[in-house]
Amino acid sequence: MDFSLEEKYCSTREAAKLIGVSLRTAQLMVERGELQAWKTSGGHRRILVESVKGYLAGRERRPSIAPEGLSVLIVEDDAITREMYLRGIARWEMPLKVRVAENGFLALLEIGKHTPDLLIADLMMPRMDGFEMIRAIRADPRLDVMNIIAVSAMDGADIQARGGLPGDVALFAKPVPFYELRGFVQAMLSARRRTPAA
Repeated sequence: MDFSLEEKYCSTREAAKLIGVSLRTAQLMVERGELQAWKTSGGHRRILVESVKGYLAGRERRPSIAPEGLSVLIVEDDAITREMYLRGIARWEMPLKVRVAENGFLALLEIGKHTPDLLIADLMMPRMDGFEMIRAIRADPRLDVMNIIAVSAMDGADIQARGGLPGDVALFAKPVPFYELRGFVQAMLSARRRTPAA
């Protein structure tokens, strides 16, 4: 079946076909940060289709990176998993400022204080779950620049039954895939370092 812009991720070859450039040109676009990509644990490069759409539309939504690095908000109700995130991310030795919240409601309060560059969220949480929180975020145009990763043990059918996720939200399966997560964050850092400040 032919690939389309309705998918969430694509390979470098598929991105090249969508944009109308050679495979090598698409690879260079990834290296320059023009397309947002990361590598899976199997070594395969995955490109966020939203970044392909942004390139085609000529309006990449990339805020310039703050001097102190990338700000990350992790939303996870399980205390052990929150600690795993903090320990795992600390080992990356990247310029990241990490905050945590226990549910969607507290996360929205944190976002109101300071909008993170990246939100990493569980989908099943008490009080306000990830679905409701993400819908609230994407309903606010001021938060369009925020990248969102949903991390969940739910399968695709269950996620769709609960209304699905916006097309620009990356979905990773639990247990937390730190290798892929690291690649995504590294791609964000590379893209912003190559983007001049406004």
